[in-house]
Amino acid sequence: MTALFEACVAKVLDNEGGFQNNPADRGNWRGNKLIGTNFGISARSFPKVDIPNLIMEEARDIYYEYFWKKLNLEGINNPEIVLQIFDFAVNAGKSLGVRKAQRLTKVKADGTIGEITTQAINRYCGDFLKDYKHARKIYYEYLANKYPKSYKWSLKGWLIRIEHTKLF
Repeated sequence: MTALFEACVAKVLDNEGGFQNNPADRGNWRGNKLIGTNFGISARSFPKVDIPNLIMEEARDIYYEYFWKKLNLEGINNPEIVLQIFDFAVNAGKSLGVRKAQRLTKVKADGTIGEITTQAINRYCGDFLKDYKHARKIYYEYLANKYPKSYKWSLKGWLIRIEHTKLF
């Protein structure tokens, strides 16, 4: 694990917080049973994980194996961009987080960061960080408006999260 991962996962763990089992959060449900989410690791996405008893070190390992390694972020030059993509991928899904970056850079939006996507992000003409954060805001506003019962309560927190997710 790299120093960049350690810095990014510390921010994500801080953003995600500890255990919660809000019945309005779809991620908290496994089948028809309310289980919860712990450190952002949801019962829905990780059905074999003992969510209520999950410890931070286990969550960190899950983030490394299921997010960080699969996202392939190490070649991106700006660590703040890496953090934003990682944070969004954790919060909204790996493929979506990557596709947003790919659409901004006008490369094929396949949901996978390879050499072409990495180079496109590194050579982006404009302020990629600002534009990516804006794309996140638009997505969260869309969710809150389309599914108010499920997501309206999260919108303010998501918008604050975008602005306060910084390494430096």
